[in-house]
Amino acid sequence: MIDGIWWLVILLAVIAVLWFIAHLRGTKSNYKDKNHKLSATKSQANDSLQKTAVLIKQHFPDYRTSRRAKHLLIVKESKKIAMITIDNSIAVGQRRLGDVPIINYHRVPSRTQLSTDLQDVY
Repeated sequence: MIDGIWWLVILLAVIAVLWFIAHLRGTKSNYKDKNHKLSATKSQANDSLQKTAVLIKQHFPDYRTSRRAKHLLIVKESKKIAMITIDNSIAVGQRRLGDVPIINYHRVPSRTQLSTDLQDVY
């Protein structure tokens, strides 16, 4: 039979081996690179939304923009006019969510493109 102190030694050895395995799995560089690329894509979409919001504020003073995580909400006279998203995985164009049209772009739209889309909506 194993004495009482040996159980403690075996238990500590098992814990040390499991910690070492977990430590090795947690420091793989592949995980960091994948997460870094995803965060760069997200920040790029956020920068595009920010540029679009600035463009709307400069050239369309009647419209107000409200920034959300993945889209801009366009409001005129306290009425929701449209939602603008910038997403490469969705086709460029319009769809509706209730009575609010959702306009998707792949990059920051031009002033003429925004004016035609917002006139069609309103």
